[in-house]
Order: sequence, then structure tokens, then C-alpha cells
Amino acid sequence: MVRVADKEFVWREGMTITDLLKEMGDHYPYAVARIGDPHISSPDFDTTTVPRNSVVFLIPLIAGG
Repeated sequence: MVRVADKEFVWREGMTITDLLKEMGDHYPYAVARIGDPHISSPDFDTTTVPRNSVVFLIPLIAGG
């Protein structure tokens, strides 16, 4: 399983952050994800795999002026 916020999703071998977002049905443009300590920038979502039993934090893009 993989946990995002208060929801759990089925983990599968080779699952990337992009795969997880598709599984969630979430198309929001997140800037960063965090799995444990490392922060992963959105350009790396396609290549970063999600370990089994992970807790994933998604950090939205924030703009200001």
C-alpha cells in the first residue's frame, strides 16, 4: 500500500509518482513530492519509483507576486 493524505492506494512494482497521480485521478500540477526525507521535483516524477508502504506528501505549486 501507499498512503497519500488520508487515502491508501495499491502499490505495484515499478510504480512511479506519475503512476500514483494517475491512480489517484489527480491532475493538479504539483511542484514537489516528498517520500521520507528526499524532495522530488516534478520533472523527476516519471522516473522516481515509490517504495512499498510509503507515505507520500504532495506539495502544490504556489505562485505569488
